[in-house]
Amino acid sequence: MDKITIKNLEIFANHGVFPEENVLGQKFVVSAVLYTDIREAGKSDDLTKSIHYGEVSHQIKSYVENHTFQLLERVAEGLARELLLSVPRLEGIKLEIKKPWAPVGLPLETVSVEIERWKHRAYIALGSNMGDKRGYLRQAVESLNQTEGCRVEQVSDFIVTSPYGGVEQDDFLNGVLKMETILTPLELLDRLHEIEKEANRERIVRWGPRTLDLDILLYDDLVLDTSELHIPHIDMHRRDFVLQPLNQIASHVRHPVLNLTIGELWDRLKETSQQA
Repeated sequence: MDKITIKNLEIFANHGVFPEENVLGQKFVVSAVLYTDIREAGKSDDLTKSIHYGEVSHQIKSYVENHTFQLLERVAEGLARELLLSVPRLEGIKLEIKKPWAPVGLPLETVSVEIERWKHRAYIALGSNMGDKRGYLRQAVESLNQTEGCRVEQVSDFIVTSPYGGVEQDDFLNGVLKMETILTPLELLDRLHEIEKEANRERIVRWGPRTLDLDILLYDDLVLDTSELHIPHIDMHRRDFVLQPLNQIASHVRHPVLNLTIGELWDRLKETSQQA
């Protein structure tokens, strides 16, 4: 990914653990690496095809000056979020915030915090087999799209499918959405659980009936296995109600463990079903 670098921008602001730092203020030095694709700008000489580093510099200065936090970590996290959400064409950012006069009672040149944050692409499975199924799915899409740091880019058709897991219940309505997010996988999972709760989802019977079921299928090319979350979704390649709508919007996307595209996985599953 191409990058534009803003180095050692000096800003006088009021951040620190000690009360006098919040009142008297001190100098901070900010460096930012802006990750973006500048090929179009390089070919056309058109600033609108790139990132205006002058405007971003003023935005950094305004954010750091107009907020007061105790921790450099909080300054960095908030500033990265602000820029990722507001600067067109910005895909990722590396920030270093230095504090030259850190009051530690020892001779030192500077103390700094450095973070790197990115926009991510995730695919979310949606399902419902209780009440207003279509209404629940539509509301889930809208709720995600209204979540700060999330933007729904594409939604598959909703399809009627038979229940999975052997529990007698009504047919499901299923779909998949594609989204851009700056949330981490666990933050996104927490948000999905909140949306399920808003739909009165109850987790009583495994694979039982539910008003709304939301699962993270893919998150970039991440492979994650924890007690809370598995990415890619552990059973997605075996489930027609996942692969059929996912194939509609992401047939070219490659499963990071199986190394097959969604289109290839869907074709394999159909072939297996026909032979059974």
